Amino acid sequence: MKDQTAIQERVFQALAGHPGVTRIDTHGASVFLDGDRALKIKRAVRFPFLDYSTLEKRKAACEEEIRINRPLAPQIYYGVIAITEEPDGSVKVNGHGQPIEYAVDMSRFDESQTLDHLAKTLKFDADLASAIAGAIAASHAAATRADGKAWISAIPALIDGNSAGLQNRNHLQGADIEQLARASHEAFLRTRPLLEERGRQGFVRRCHGDLHLANIVLIDQRPVLFDAIEFDAQMATVDVLYDLAFTLMDLLRHDQPLAANVVLNRYLAATPSENLDALGALPLFMSIRAAVRAQVALARPKSSHSNDADILDEARRYFELARTLIQPPAPRLIAVGGLSGTGKTVLAAALAPTVVPQPGAVVLRSDVIRKEMFGVADTDRLPPSAYTPELAQRVYAILAERARHVLAQGHSVIIDGVFARDVERDAVATLARDCNVPLTGLFLVADLATRQARIGGRRGDASDATQEVAALQERYKIGPIGWASIDASGTQAQTLQSCRDAIVENK
Repeated sequence: MKDQTAIQERVFQALAGHPGVTRIDTHGASVFLDGDRALKIKRAVRFPFLDYSTLEKRKAACEEEIRINRPLAPQIYYGVIAITEEPDGSVKVNGHGQPIEYAVDMSRFDESQTLDHLAKTLKFDADLASAIAGAIAASHAAATRADGKAWISAIPALIDGNSAGLQNRNHLQGADIEQLARASHEAFLRTRPLLEERGRQGFVRRCHGDLHLANIVLIDQRPVLFDAIEFDAQMATVDVLYDLAFTLMDLLRHDQPLAANVVLNRYLAATPSENLDALGALPLFMSIRAAVRAQVALARPKSSHSNDADILDEARRYFELARTLIQPPAPRLIAVGGLSGTGKTVLAAALAPTVVPQPGAVVLRSDVIRKEMFGVADTDRLPPSAYTPELAQRVYAILAERARHVLAQGHSVIIDGVFARDVERDAVATLARDCNVPLTGLFLVADLATRQARIGGRRGDASDATQEVAALQERYKIGPIGWASIDASGTQAQTLQSCRDAIVENK
């Protein structure tokens, strides 16, 4: 090991000796940045979770990193390259002499464009969040399925490992750490049958494994996943929702609640409906991930650029988030109704991140369900025959059934539909009673001119409503609604505040 370290240090000195080269060290690697190129060398170290102690093991780890990461980020990962000792004793990259080290050959990207850096100065919008969700969903669709037994059996040890790591640092209250561990073990016992069933269904896969915001970067304005776990296949072989939970948790930690909610909703829309039945595991998954990050913060090596107070503050914020997430508040059901053009969908999207538990409500939209029924894309237009009372009844039945599944998992739901008929509103009230959750009904109203103007400005939306349809809706005999009537003729902010006030009054 000493010889390996000495040889490696010689390589490091040779690489760092070139003008313009920047060296970045982590616990397991040293990265050398030179212009638009980066060489990542595994350090000659051995930890409980990785072993790079021999040249052969480091070469294999480099090859595995390329195999795992190149499909996710081909614009970053090129291949494995040898660093050689030449006959004259010099050290060269990809020379003709004897290989004495190996490196992952990478394209250098703008480090300021990783999401953790961007989150400090920007509020992520729905478009970026949707792209993040799409990238994660695509990675899971391509991921290799695995037997879920090993993953599920490892969860108690993961919880205990978090507790031990946090206790050993002596910066957090021991009683709080023990309370988190107890709550986590209890959550695991509740969800274990669910997790076992998901393992049988194929939702345990060889995932990225480390999807916090620092491992997602914008390249050409698109999110790219990189630095997936390569050193331990078992560590990265997890339930896909546990993989997603890292991103959701980190978005919450970085004060990006809207993005976290959009990522959740878009991911659910892009993946099998069985994920709706697994939301009960999300609090545990996110909490474990937050505790992991608290540990990482406390274990971070000191440098001339680090500040002990800042590191401790970061660890405490992750730890408090872990404690909050493991004990989610009770769910609720919100129904947003109104004629076309009143702003139901915009309101539902703005309201969802504010509804507990985190990361906000699942939004179910009648227009999207109808498109699913006909097997078309959200933005494809359907003929008038798709809007009969009989089909509307089927749409609302599907909405209610999906909402029932989500509520049963302890997660809140917002249903977005016209709800012009008594029978539709009564069905939602029955659903809330059956699920023993509070119901808030919000019915948006606006004059015809406002509604038509909004419809005329729509682009790429799932609604097929036209300005003519809006005019025909004026003839609806809606009758007494029994829900909070919300004036939606003003700004989006005004409508949102009125709805939030109505929810508070309904508690």
